[in-house]
Amino acid sequence: MNDLNIDLHCDLLYYLLNSDSKNDDKELRCSLPNLKEGNIKLQVMAIYAATAQNSTAEGIKQSEIFSKLLKNEDFFLFDTENYKNIENKDRVGVLASIENASSFCEEDSNLDVGFKNLETIIKNTQKVLYIGITHHSENRFGGGNNSEAGLKADGKILIDYLADKKIAIDLAHTSDQLAYDILNYTDQINYNISILASHSNYRSVYQNNRNLPDELVKEVIKREGLIGLNFIKDYIDHHHPDRFYEHIQYGLDLGAENCIAYGADFFFDKDHPDQSRYPFFFDEFKDATKYNSINKRIAEDFSTEIMEKISHKNALSFIEKLWE
Repeated sequence: MNDLNIDLHCDLLYYLLNSDSKNDDKELRCSLPNLKEGNIKLQVMAIYAATAQNSTAEGIKQSEIFSKLLKNEDFFLFDTENYKNIENKDRVGVLASIENASSFCEEDSNLDVGFKNLETIIKNTQKVLYIGITHHSENRFGGGNNSEAGLKADGKILIDYLADKKIAIDLAHTSDQLAYDILNYTDQINYNISILASHSNYRSVYQNNRNLPDELVKEVIKREGLIGLNFIKDYIDHHHPDRFYEHIQYGLDLGAENCIAYGADFFFDKDHPDQSRYPFFFDEFKDATKYNSINKRIAEDFSTEIMEKISHKNALSFIEKLWE
């Protein structure tokens, strides 16, 4: 089954911060050869920096790396029409996203400086598909998935700033409280901001703070958002790879047929400090070459129609609506 695939999240740009790193290193999992073999027509690339000093330098540097990738003949800036063009047949479409607002605004920076940094990132990348306000920990904007903090005053100002930018807000790394606060605030002000969880599974299938509780799943469905299936075993099940398909079934049971997408979360893990998490991926989901076999299994277990929605159609519809 050789279908067109869209993936909502990988960490290639962070890996390329190291000047010795190359985008064709297969150990990266989402290297260029892997993306091509997996028939990826759009790979969303996260700009990520931890909440720490000099985080904005890392964020801006990754946007510059993305800009250089666009000059590489193997990549092109994706839009909802040009991926069909004959000159893009053997190329990988890319879009940037931001994972953690600390990538453009540090804890002690002036907010106006932060927004200028964000404008620099948008200019360098030409488009930012979505922004995740936090990562694992808490920052000036709100609480990450390992905290209980909600939306802070600066977080409201950030949402105000994004209101007319056609950039979605990502719930993949929010605390539950922050997610609810974002939804409540956008409703209260009547903002038309798209919502997704770019790389999260279902907490009722496997308990992890990074997986979505049912109430948030239903909110994403109601808002016609996306939920990107995460391939890391921490979010599938530590021992049973087949539970990946239970996550799909659970999403379908809740009514997410038009929301489920891929958000594999591929990254370079060879030097990861937490040895207890090795291996991070089951062999069935270990790199971007695996999409075609996953598609085959989804078509067999569910239907070809469901497979096509998950592999690319739901993500395409979301992006078309976001940019219209």
